[in-house]
Amino acid sequence: MGRWALDVAFVWKAVLTLGLVLLYYCFSIGITFYNKWLTKSFHFPLFMTMLHLAVIFLFSALSRALVQCSSHRARVVLSWTDYLRRVAPTALATALDVGLSNWSFLYITVSLYTMTKSSAVLFILIFSLIFKLEELRAALVLVVLLIAGGLFMFTYKSTQFNVEGFALVLGASFIGGIRWTLTQILLQKAELGLQNPIDTMFHLQPLMFLGLFPLFAIFEGLHLSTSEKIFRFQDTGLLLRVLGSLFLGGILAFGLGFSEFLLVSRTSSLTLSIAGIFKEVCTLLLAAHLLGDQISLLNWLGFALCLSGISLHVALKALHSKGDGEKPLKGLGSNPDLELLLRSSQPEEGHDEAEEEDEYFVAQG
Repeated sequence: MGRWALDVAFVWKAVLTLGLVLLYYCFSIGITFYNKWLTKSFHFPLFMTMLHLAVIFLFSALSRALVQCSSHRARVVLSWTDYLRRVAPTALATALDVGLSNWSFLYITVSLYTMTKSSAVLFILIFSLIFKLEELRAALVLVVLLIAGGLFMFTYKSTQFNVEGFALVLGASFIGGIRWTLTQILLQKAELGLQNPIDTMFHLQPLMFLGLFPLFAIFEGLHLSTSEKIFRFQDTGLLLRVLGSLFLGGILAFGLGFSEFLLVSRTSSLTLSIAGIFKEVCTLLLAAHLLGDQISLLNWLGFALCLSGISLHVALKALHSKGDGEKPLKGLGSNPDLELLLRSSQPEEGHDEAEEEDEYFVAQG
């Protein structure tokens, strides 16, 4: 009887993990292809990103309100001093990372975008060494060489290579390294009370919006103000379809962040990292099959080399965590702040909430 119950529990956990991974894939791969599809007809990626930020802020505010009504606990609200001094750098880096990534869709294919964004791990490692969040080891140097070499091979003699788009997404990956390093530092400041990702998204979005606005005003403001799709619309139906499409992208963006949190909190950050590796493979296969992206044998070898570097980095993280005696993430029942949003029938105890959220954001990077 006990063995049967154990088997059922194992199968249930495996099914739950698979379901969460598929949910994460749907949002992550979905928003990549959706943004690429939308930028083919709507050539204002910065405005699109700003609208996404507004939608994420709206949903995170509603989530905070639901949690507060359920738990009867006031949500954290930072002072203006802490908000501008400590949160603003992370918000600005995040805004540029997301904005440049979406901007690059105007010029490059999904396959080149996916491969180049995978190099973000390279920059995260570099900035982790600069900020002394990581110690320099021979294995990390090997990771850097594998990812850099793979990126060079993937872009070498690519028939669909675009310098402007590649520069944008490479710049986004570079800024992404700064972004996730600053995010980790921000979350380690327990006195701020931003360990909950809903609170973090709520505080980041307004500053991200303001940080992206100057780029939007310079590069898209005049063109958008004279566009018949938004401000000079003549067809109300077309305007509603455009706004609906942009709003749907915002929902996908919020769902992506929330599905990542669901996956890492129900399983572990290692599960998210491994799932992310296979997600890149799925994205490239779909891009080649659905969009006709041309990927040569040398490009595939470069992609494999880059993935081997990322996989080595994930393995090193797993060994480091095991050596430090860190525990895998527990069920969300240990987090009362998300009791309403994410029900857990079997609460776990003894795991620090701040550590869980730190692992969540580092895993995203």
